[in-house]
Amino acid sequence: MEKDPVASLTEDLQRLQAEYSNYRKRVERDRALASESATANVLNELLSILDDIDRATEHGELTGGFKAVADQVIAITNKLGLERYGDTNSPFDPTIHEALMHERSSEVKETTITKLLQPGYKYKERILRPARVVVTDPE
Repeated sequence: MEKDPVASLTEDLQRLQAEYSNYRKRVERDRALASESATANVLNELLSILDDIDRATEHGELTGGFKAVADQVIAITNKLGLERYGDTNSPFDPTIHEALMHERSSEVKETTITKLLQPGYKYKERILRPARVVVTDPE
């Protein structure tokens, strides 16, 4: 029995439409990943500038026009999705923290961050730099 030519062409058309739809989705996904990767690379390059801003703020050297520029840089990086993390007195997580020094104390029940040496940064769920910390282990 021979296949109906209209049904055969309809199947071909549906298959081509499905392939094209999948292609468009794949291209859109690849485009979004490329955009995210480019943003992460730019933010990664700005981390040293953010560290300099932090040091200048700690020493009271950030004033006047430089403070306004620093505030704008921080606002732009936040708007792009850069998140700063690393709080003292929080539990140590080796997947997002880098312990540079260890201490012992009977005052803690679990390994705890006692000093933040350098903040960590993440963009979306990607760690750009782990927080560098001093941790205290229970005795």
